[in-house]
Amino acid sequence: MPAKNFLSSETKETLQQVLKQHEHPDIRQRALIFLLINNGNTQAQTAELIGCSLRKVAYWSIHGEPENLDSFKAIRFS
Repeated sequence: MPAKNFLSSETKETLQQVLKQHEHPDIRQRALIFLLINNGNTQAQTAELIGCSLRKVAYWSIHGEPENLDSFKAIRFS
């Protein structure tokens, strides 16, 4: 798990804007996951706070790249 305050101030600001303005709720949730973890919450605490599964938080913590918002798009398996 990354250390507290691992996000740059620019990335944090971008994620806060995504959280406020993005039209897709899943993208907003993924931004919130990174913001909560950046504040020092564990993955379990983050999952409980936002009401989703620990598995989802763990997945996006590993596969999401906060500097690359395109990585927040769901991966579709065919």
